[in-house]
Order: sequence, then structure tokens, then C-alpha cells
Amino acid sequence: MHEITFYLDFVSPYAWLAFEQLPRTLEGLSVHVRYRPVLLGALLQHHGNPAPVSVAPKRDWLYRHVNWLGHSLGVGLDMPARHPFHSLPLLRLALGHSPDGDVNRFTAGAVLRHVWQGGHDALDPERLTQLTQALAEQWQPEGDAAAHAKALLRANTDQAAARGVFGVPTFEVQGRLFWGLDSLPMLRAFLDCDAWFDGPAWAQAAQQPSGLPGIP
Repeated sequence: MHEITFYLDFVSPYAWLAFEQLPRTLEGLSVHVRYRPVLLGALLQHHGNPAPVSVAPKRDWLYRHVNWLGHSLGVGLDMPARHPFHSLPLLRLALGHSPDGDVNRFTAGAVLRHVWQGGHDALDPERLTQLTQALAEQWQPEGDAAAHAKALLRANTDQAAARGVFGVPTFEVQGRLFWGLDSLPMLRAFLDCDAWFDGPAWAQAAQQPSGLPGIP
């Protein structure tokens, strides 16, 4: 059985699209997927990577692109009333139902649909209350649930950064990282034992010399 860790932040439209596409990608394989929430903003800061939405033309393109992808993939994607937004409340809500830093597919899907279906405000207090109620039957921690979730999120994000995760969605399997919705075919090829992964190209990519000053 393949063990896959799916790093996600609910603020990412590509995480939603990848979440919906993943079962199709993994069809016919024996896999166990761990859904691991991380704070995307902290990962971007750790790697000195500006958020895509901080560049106005890129932001416009991103929103057009994800809308089209939702349409073309038959997934359905409605931009929330405000984006970007601070995803901390959603991440901590999800991790409040996690014993170990991972959440089950039901929890991940419930929060992603809360954001990416219907075009509503993801942080509307009434809707957050409804989401909390929808997750009420999931695992509950003993003691201070807020402190529990905060600690798990920090640990998840720190560990992800240390492993080289720089964005979401990212899939980790056998120590290799596959980033983005468009990496799903590559992930499937690896799981199908494509011979390319036994060659030198994967390792050589990290040794490619730069032709620009200031870039290692």
C-alpha cells in the first residue's frame, strides 16, 4: 500500500480542485492518504516566496484559471465572497478534530466545500457555526481544543517547511514531493513505477546550475 501525505490549506483553490481529482488519479491503486493542513502564508514566508495574489495581473489570471478548471474538470468552483482571506480559523477548526495533525477526508472535504461551493464568505460567523456543527461528531480532544489545534498547525507547518514543502497542494510519497494540481499525472506515474523515476533526472534537477546572480 502507498502512503501519501496531502498538504493543504483551505484558502487554495488548487487544493480544492486537487482534492476532488485525487480519487480519479489514484483509481485502482492501494493507497492511504493523510490530509495534513498547513498554513500556506507561513510556508511562503519561510521560502521567501511572495503570494501569487500579491501581483494584481497574476491574481486576475489565477481567478480566471481556477474558474475555468472547475468548469472543465466538472468539479465546480465558486470564488468565495472575499479572497484571499485569513484561513487560520478554518485550519484550526479542522485540526480541532485531529488526534495527530492529520484530518480525515470527510473533515477536509467539509471545510473545502464550505469555502469553494456557493460563493459565500468563508469567515461568516453564522456559516462557521454551521460548519462547526457539521464536524461535531468527528474526534474531539480532551482539554483545551483551541490550544490543541494551534499546536498541531504550528507543528504541521514547521515540519512541512523542513521537508521542502513550499506551496499547496503538495503530495509526499516515499520522500518525494509533487506540487500542484498539474502534478497529479506525475504522481500517478510514480505510483505506477514509471522507469523515469529510476533514472538520474529527479536528483539532477536539484543540482542544475543557475545562470543568474543571487540564485543558488
